[in-house]
Amino acid sequence: MSLQKILGQVPVIPVLAIRDTAQAVPLARALAEGGLTILEVTLRTPVALEALRLIREAMPDIMLGVGTVLQPEDMDRAANAGATFAVSPGLTKTLADAGRYSGIPLLPGVATVSEMMLARELGYRSLKFFPAGPMGGPAALKAIAPVMPDLAFCPTGGVTAENMADYLALPNVFCVGGSWVAPDTLVQAGDWKGITTLARKAVSAAGR
Repeated sequence: MSLQKILGQVPVIPVLAIRDTAQAVPLARALAEGGLTILEVTLRTPVALEALRLIREAMPDIMLGVGTVLQPEDMDRAANAGATFAVSPGLTKTLADAGRYSGIPLLPGVATVSEMMLARELGYRSLKFFPAGPMGGPAALKAIAPVMPDLAFCPTGGVTAENMADYLALPNVFCVGGSWVAPDTLVQAGDWKGITTLARKAVSAAGR
């Protein structure tokens, strides 16, 4: 199954910056209970890989990705911690090569048409559109669709509960990524029920 089909099983991939390992498993369980069973733990905090490892041990069947991958070594470390896919904000040739030969697939980030063409040339068809909001949002992706019909996107950056449906209505969008389903205020408060409610609302709004 392609990465596009795998990630497209959920409308939203929660983008998580976990700062306390004690919150990792309860957060993952809260999101999964709300129907979001594919998660992205970003490498933006010192405890990210340990948090990923804890989630993998507690929830072996979950689809667990690592985000903010900037170099090939990040993919190796993530795979060893239990990640099943990787997400990068951009794409270099070195990272593209690592994505092809690593044990886990890569969803590379692009922001411009030239970057999309380069990613396509390097063999990638499923891409992260980042930062989606500043780069034109749904209107940009709608304009790109007839020019490069074989590319599909997971927009991230500026995606919210209010505009999520606009992205998902596009034929070249298979899911979106966002942090609004797990806001830091609820995470720090340990309001796991509140996060489950946000996850359920996202799934319901997407009609999936």
